[in-house]
Parts: sequence; C-alpha cells; structure tokens
Amino acid sequence: MLPALRHNRRVWLPTRWLDREFDRLFDGFPGDVEPATPGAYPADIWEDDDNVYVEAEMPGFERDEINVTLEDGILNIAAERKNEEEKGTRHLTERRYTQVRRSFSLPTAVDDAKVGANLENGLLHLTLPKRAEVKPRRIKIA
Repeated sequence: MLPALRHNRRVWLPTRWLDREFDRLFDGFPGDVEPATPGAYPADIWEDDDNVYVEAEMPGFERDEINVTLEDGILNIAAERKNEEEKGTRHLTERRYTQVRRSFSLPTAVDDAKVGANLENGLLHLTLPKRAEVKPRRIKIA
C-alpha cells in the first residue's frame, strides 16, 4: 500500500500524480480525433471505392436554411435560422437566431456535378461521387 501524505487538508497520493502524467502523455496521441468546434454540429466522413460520404447533424434546420458548397476540394456546410416573428406576449425565449458553419478538406477528388444531398430527421446526408481518374482500377495480369 502506498503512503498517503497530508498537505493543506488534502490527501496526496503518488498514484494521482502518475495518473495525471499518463493522461498528459497521451493527450493528442496520433490517431485521436479532434472534437468539433464548440457551437458546430458533429459530422462523419468516410469513403468507399466509388463515393465519399458525409453525414452532419443539423437539428432544427429546414432544407432552405442549409447551404452546401464544394470548391477546390473544400466542402462547406452552413446553416442559418432566423428569429421567428412575435407570437403574442413572450414568457421565455430560448430559440434564437442560430448560425453554424463547417468546412472540410475532402480526401480525394469528387465530381461536383453529381453530388447528392438529403436531409432526413435533422441529419444531412451527402454522397459525393469520386471522379473516374481517382477511382481504383483493377489491372488484369496477363
């Protein structure tokens, strides 16, 4: 058993120091994913041989409030909800003007003319077909 030392009414255990040092050592370890910027909605991006897929949570936004653009390999997703008109005497107002904006560098070249987008239950689904020149090609061995 490790000794416990008293210092300023707090118990100091050597294992606490060791735990903190291990946590500090592995913070930002390669392979860790940075969390989304505060105020931005989370998104997932993955790919297969034919497409790059993006799913972004956009709760409370309507289709006409979301703007998706693709330029030079950068995917931009922005959404803006304006204040609603007054509906009589207000007692509580928590739903206000909201604006979110995220940008992503895509992992490969996509055909921007064939992008598919769908909003379902607050989840934005994007399908970005890869250009033919970046798709893997099977080479026949003679």
